[in-house]
Amino acid sequence: MSGAPLVEVKDLAKVFDVSAPWLNRVVERRPRQYVHAVDGVSFSITKGRTLALVGESGCGKSTVARLLVGLYPPTRGEVLFDGQPTREAWGRGEGRELRRRMQMIFQDPYASLNPRWRVKDIVAEPLREHGLIADGPDLVAKVAELLQSVGLSAADVQKYPHQFSGGQRQRISIARALATQPEFLVCDEPTSALDVSVQAQVLNIMKDLQRQRGLTYLFISHNLAVVRHVSDEVGVMYLGRLVELAPKQALFATPRHPYTRMLLDAIPDIHMSGRSRTPVQGEVPNPLNPPSGCAFHPRCPHANARCSAERPALLELHGVRIACHAVEEGRL
Repeated sequence: MSGAPLVEVKDLAKVFDVSAPWLNRVVERRPRQYVHAVDGVSFSITKGRTLALVGESGCGKSTVARLLVGLYPPTRGEVLFDGQPTREAWGRGEGRELRRRMQMIFQDPYASLNPRWRVKDIVAEPLREHGLIADGPDLVAKVAELLQSVGLSAADVQKYPHQFSGGQRQRISIARALATQPEFLVCDEPTSALDVSVQAQVLNIMKDLQRQRGLTYLFISHNLAVVRHVSDEVGVMYLGRLVELAPKQALFATPRHPYTRMLLDAIPDIHMSGRSRTPVQGEVPNPLNPPSGCAFHPRCPHANARCSAERPALLELHGVRIACHAVEEGRL
């Protein structure tokens, strides 16, 4: 599918105040401390497509997910859904309709389901909350239909979450997210807590549902093999910023940014191609005291004085959006 973007994110930023309590700051003469968890991220997702965000832990992927669905208010920037800004809508009547049209699948299937509720009540909660179906036989039938759509049995409606495996619990989470017939799903590492074989089953279900229902996905992951399987476009994040945004084939075939190359070089070479590989160097900087200029320059083998002084802008070069002085200057 192609056309106008369903989701547009413009210069999105989120700053968290992580300062010590007031008395501690006065006694110890410590200043306030802030973490720029997301720092000027922009992208768009066309209807029916999947954008994957990848990066090391702590780079801001999950914060972006929560900003999109209204769990956090943005410090700066805006999110447009179907051409309409969402920030004002969350606090008004339109927020209810917006929540029906976008849903989220959380990372941990063991923590995101209420252990005291039966599966029938877990999956039916969005239907009741949005007034889509009243209690009764119709509600039970709808829950059974949703469970069957994700590969579970209609008889599972009377069970509790502890009676299921991790992969089955994540399927229940997907069924709950699909209950309101959303157009956009934000998937925050939905397979990271699962075994590899179960991951494949859940991902195949998600791909099938996307084809059947025309769903649009934002897929958060640190697993590049998963990203290669599910995405159409890939955004690489580092310390709250997008450093590369490219179609999947282009990113995996010819990665441009040094950080993207570093991530891909960390994947085991099962084909034993013999190509030269660079091990991952250094550590992610402290987000309370990020480096000046390009945040990646302390770990980058191609960095120069400009990289340490000037923050690179996300520019479009040969169909790929990339934030790197070395690429821009032709040094890489």
